[in-house]
Amino acid sequence: MPQNNFETTESFAKSLDEQDLLRSFCEKFHIPKQSNGENVIYFTGNSLGLQPKTTRSFIEQELSDWEKFGVEGHFHAKTPWMSYHENLIEQMAEVVGGKQVEVVVMNSLTVNLHLLMVSFYRPSGKRNKIVIEKNAFPSDQYAVQSQIRFHISDSKFQISDYLIELSPRHGETCLRTEDILQTIREKGDEIALIMLGGVNYYTGQAFDFEAVTRVGHEVGAIVGFDLAHAAGNIELQLHDWNVDFAAWCSYKYLNSGPGGIGGIFVHEKHVSDENLPRFAGWWGHDKETRFLMGDEFSPIKSAEGWQLSNPPIFQLASLRASLEIFHEAGMKNLVTKSKKLTNYLEFLLHQIETDRIEIITPTDSNQRGCQLSIRVKNADKLLFNAITNNGVIADWREPDVIRVAPVPLYNSFMDCWKFVEILRVCLLSAQKNLQL
Repeated sequence: MPQNNFETTESFAKSLDEQDLLRSFCEKFHIPKQSNGENVIYFTGNSLGLQPKTTRSFIEQELSDWEKFGVEGHFHAKTPWMSYHENLIEQMAEVVGGKQVEVVVMNSLTVNLHLLMVSFYRPSGKRNKIVIEKNAFPSDQYAVQSQIRFHISDSKFQISDYLIELSPRHGETCLRTEDILQTIREKGDEIALIMLGGVNYYTGQAFDFEAVTRVGHEVGAIVGFDLAHAAGNIELQLHDWNVDFAAWCSYKYLNSGPGGIGGIFVHEKHVSDENLPRFAGWWGHDKETRFLMGDEFSPIKSAEGWQLSNPPIFQLASLRASLEIFHEAGMKNLVTKSKKLTNYLEFLLHQIETDRIEIITPTDSNQRGCQLSIRVKNADKLLFNAITNNGVIADWREPDVIRVAPVPLYNSFMDCWKFVEILRVCLLSAQKNLQL
């Protein structure tokens, strides 16, 4: 719906919820309460997703099977633990747009990024640089820099000699796709790896995966993505876009719980390449011969070949509860609602007459997910504290941004309307205090 068709009234927000085909999905989640018993406005699914109401029963099933079977639960549990992770592959592949052979759930995000860069960052001669956002999430910066240190033997080298950092133009907040592509073309014969975040954690900008991958391959580079803020948030077609690899966490939009298990994508063209270097582990070994206990590693010819150890069953159970909801709702439907939610929220925010805030997330809904980043003038955290005290759970990111993420699975248009009304009142109150 175009923004000029939106209205500012409470009744209009209610009408949008009445038309929402996914409105019942919020009933599948536990919504935190305020001290007065009312639901909070939970806009931090980009940091930790809410708990599905079925999560407890999924985990309790495994507790019961452990109690009943002990070690035999690996084969006799209701969902045998030996192959439990296989039950998540199909639905996880739906979320990221991969084939089942290309996806597996394992480890945590940064561990997976390291494992994948062992295989896909192969500096050689002049082609030794990694392209990354200058303002990428710190963990990605740490991982990339440590991989460079691991691979480069020259004791006198400088990290900056092997790193190409993408920065917005002067006075701008987000990167322009044409600038990213131009840098790749200009530095093409020096680039070994392009490793970007799918959605920038701070600005909420979503990158053009397909264009970056195409141009990266044109210059001979490997292209991978950190999908921490993309998986379960935006529509992904990793296989069709020909992305080489990707990794993600599952505790944000995928609602698997704090510290939940991560996942990886390795394109089909790579999964059977036994010559790719990797840090090997028993669980990545060919399933037919795994228990013969041989000392020569034979990788599974799928993304499973990057596994190290048997996975934590309780974490798999928690993620499985959420993936069933995603499967039922469908990513296309979720993305359609997400765009409508953020367009509506953006419209309402623009109706506030103030110069104290601005939205730094791209206006084009195809260049963002469900997060809007609101920059606060003078980095005033008092405003964030005020909305928190009024029942809004959002997120402050230094130095000056409030991140709000209306998640289509459990947030409503009324949530957006109420949030903006609270923000408006808090801004007005702050202005009056300044005038006293």
